[in-house]
Amino acid sequence: MTTNAHFSIGELVQHKLFDYRGVIIDVDPRLMLSDEWYDTVARSRPPKDQPWYRVLVHDSTNETYVAERNLEADTSGAPIRHPLIETCFRSFSDGHYLTAGRMN
Repeated sequence: MTTNAHFSIGELVQHKLFDYRGVIIDVDPRLMLSDEWYDTVARSRPPKDQPWYRVLVHDSTNETYVAERNLEADTSGAPIRHPLIETCFRSFSDGHYLTAGRMN
């Protein structure tokens, strides 16, 4: 089954359950971490066969791995403050980050 991701790299998102903002830095078509990680960390049991995202968390040094169903668009248009922003992106324009180049 092929599932299209709703979000793309550079988009601002809001976590629905934990109420933090962030920016997408990578997209996986399905869960790419271990079943052990899923059983320990993914307490809401989101689907493994749907898109998952690496997200830099605003006002933090954290990066999270989040299922698509737990994210919604952040329409604030405000930039994200994170120490890796300049490593991952070259600029911020119209509420979206533009990539600095290939990341993986």
